[in-house]
Parts: sequence; structure tokens; C-alpha cells
Amino acid sequence: MANSTKSGIAEPPAGHRLVIVEGMMGSGKSTTMRLIAKHLQDSGQPALPIHEKTEPHPVRATDELEHWFEPWRDATPQHLAERALIRWTAFVEATRADIPIPVMDGQLFHGDLTHLLLMEAESPLISGYMQALAAVIAPLNPFVLYLWQEDVEEAVRTVCADRGPEWINYQVNWKLAAPFCVRRGYKGLEGLVSPYRDYRRITDDLFRQLPFAKLAIENSAGDWQAYERQILQGLRLPS
Repeated sequence: MANSTKSGIAEPPAGHRLVIVEGMMGSGKSTTMRLIAKHLQDSGQPALPIHEKTEPHPVRATDELEHWFEPWRDATPQHLAERALIRWTAFVEATRADIPIPVMDGQLFHGDLTHLLLMEAESPLISGYMQALAAVIAPLNPFVLYLWQEDVEEAVRTVCADRGPEWINYQVNWKLAAPFCVRRGYKGLEGLVSPYRDYRRITDDLFRQLPFAKLAIENSAGDWQAYERQILQGLRLPS
């Protein structure tokens, strides 16, 4: 059981004041975020699950843009990166003064970084943004869980099959209208797979560089009992 403070509230496991669950669409981020929040609460530590669809979202930089769904219509990549760092800075300050541990569904990679890729941000901008963001959240001693799949095409096709034609059309009509995809001529379902290969290459590299406690799980096999044990061990929570 986690150590208790004089107030009777358990101390954060391993001192983490933020947990971020990362991965591409359909990787299990939301389910895992809720699982971690529940285990934190069961161990005596209040937790605050933050879904990617939370409104208003505490860190999402596209909020308040006129075309929040297509930020390339309102902002440059540099502008979006600056907005994101401002929102993250405010979030960190608020979290340091609060008790619950935020457990966040994406937003380190899946979120504004996705938008930066779709906006054709250059590699130095993305790298510099992530280095600055890592410095901003460092005071919270974050723990980053990275869910990934060896075969990107199979992973994308699986989530598309699970979620159906309406969801596929929504993804294709949104993402393939972005400058990154238009310039490369990406079309249809195969076109949706292609940017995720680029995304995975970038996020794999960024994850390796993160200077925090972190855990990567290849979860193609769907053995969630085994994954749960790894996650709880990584967070030093009782199973």
C-alpha cells in the first residue's frame, strides 16, 4: 500500500504527480487511463482521469481556435506549439497545487503533436517543442505509458474494422484534408495508414528520448491481464 501523509491521503506512487497514456488511435489509451485511475484510487490516492474528449480540455492547444478540428486553417505550426506550451505550463502549476493525480489520455503525442505532423511542422520544430514540453512537465515527475503495435497497417485496419464505415469516413475526411496528406496524395483507407507510419516513426523516437519514468508495451496480442500486471508494476501499485 502507498505511504500515507499526515492528512491521511496516500502519497503518489514513486512520486509521480502525472500519468500519461500514449499510443495511436485504437491502441487502448482510454481504457488503460481509466484502469490506472481506478488502481490509484483503490490504493488511497485520488486520481483525475482526463479523457481526450474532455471539454474544456486543460492542455489541448486547438481549443478556442475557430477551426479547432483543422488548425492548419487558423495557425502556423510554430503558433500551435507556443499555444500548447502555454496551456501545459498553466496545467502544471495548477496540478502542483492540487491533490489528485491526473491520468491523461494522450496529449503528449496523440493530440497537438498529431496536429503538428498534419500541419507539416519541420522536424527541428517538433523536436524543440517536445524538449520544451518535457522541461515544463518535469516538476510533476511524470510516468509515460506507451502502447504500440509492431504492424501499423494491421493496427489501423483493425480499429477501422471495429469502428465501422462512418468512423472511417470521419477519419479519412479529416486527416487526409491536412497539408501533410494532401501534399503526399494520400487517399482512402490506405492513405490513412500512411501518415500513421510516419507518426509511429516520430513518436517511437520521441519516446526513447523522454527523460522520465516510462514503459512501452507492444499490445497486439491483446493480453490485457499481462499488460495490467506490467503497468501496475511500473507504477509500483498493488495488483
